[in-house]
Amino acid sequence: MKMIKNENINITRQRQYKNSALFLLFVFEFLSLSLSMIYNAKHLQSRDFYSYLTILITTILSTVLANKFTRSDSILLLIVNMLFSIGVAMIYRLDPALGKKQLLFYIIGVVVFFITYFILPKIKNWDDYIIFYFVISIVLFMATLVFGFASGGAKNWIVIGPITIQPSEFIKIPFIFFVASFYTNYNKYRKKAFGKYYLNIGIYFFILMFFIQKELGTALIFFGTMILTQFVYERDRKLILLNVIFTILGAILAYFLFSHIRVRVQTWLDPWSVIDDKGYQITQSLFALASGGLFGTGIGLGRPDYIPVAESDFIFPAICEEYGIFMGIAVVLLFLILVYRAIKIALQQENKFFSILAFGIGGLFALQTLIILGGVLKLIPLTGVTLPFISAGGSSMVSGFILLACLQYCGQKIENGDDNEKEER
Repeated sequence: MKMIKNENINITRQRQYKNSALFLLFVFEFLSLSLSMIYNAKHLQSRDFYSYLTILITTILSTVLANKFTRSDSILLLIVNMLFSIGVAMIYRLDPALGKKQLLFYIIGVVVFFITYFILPKIKNWDDYIIFYFVISIVLFMATLVFGFASGGAKNWIVIGPITIQPSEFIKIPFIFFVASFYTNYNKYRKKAFGKYYLNIGIYFFILMFFIQKELGTALIFFGTMILTQFVYERDRKLILLNVIFTILGAILAYFLFSHIRVRVQTWLDPWSVIDDKGYQITQSLFALASGGLFGTGIGLGRPDYIPVAESDFIFPAICEEYGIFMGIAVVLLFLILVYRAIKIALQQENKFFSILAFGIGGLFALQTLIILGGVLKLIPLTGVTLPFISAGGSSMVSGFILLACLQYCGQKIENGDDNEKEER
């Protein structure tokens, strides 16, 4: 009786915490978006006010619906909605037209989130389709090579009518499923000739495709995610060391092959010597980080528009300038909680495939965040990846929500089914 009472108390407290977090999300959105609208008041039209209301309603409604209709860790969507709110307020401040586009991408992402979540249980034995995941990835790569165009030194965009798509963002989805499927059936593949190398062969082929496209930022994310997963699930530890060596050799090779990589390394080592040219972007980023201080200049009182591509690759320095270093720390903490939740789900999930899938998604989010933050802080050379759920971009937003839906589904109790049988095989 006492245990039941304590359980009810815990449920009540959890509900109160979620309601408080939801209220704080609403307050932050209301204040930040209001200030962004006031700053751009001269350029706004009446329909911009409807966009403002739509953001407030959609973020709150999607979180409530996730609590009601999903049977797992509903705080995941709350975290992502907070990240989106921080990003969209800054994007609206920089460019209201781009802010409206970001809202559209977010709505599409939320819809796709719920569709993906409800589709996942309809299909059984997700771990049996490893060839399908590989083929889908190759098709997307080939489509990029044939129909794509170059931007920022990399050929990674496709135009379909009025829509511009970045296929490399969507390849992350079958890639994670490919890795999870391999390690779920690891014992079966080990019995085949060169079976334990199937994953490495597949990923090396992906990396080759990225090299051809000159899309090395995403290649680093893929390779890093594979090594992280191998560190946990791979029994042949020498293979991990071999992959790390190949990563170093690949980075050196890329430096000599691609001029834009040499430029990024040069601006990383000494941006001040080329501050008026190649080093302008990173130096403006550092100026923005320094001028914001702990609490920021305030929305509309900084100059994040001095940073090229501030709404996308360099949105973090823009946030730190006008919201302050404390907001930058809050963004990092939100990503840490998201990754922590993913690892927790991986540890608690009894189904092997979905456990590995959750770990892979968490590792991918972590690596992508570290790579872009390290670049804008001048800790590592710059890469052309986005900050998940914050940076402007439709492909990144929609693919991120699909991965989040997979993580949400992994968070619920799933029977092991025939996992034991697969272990024997």
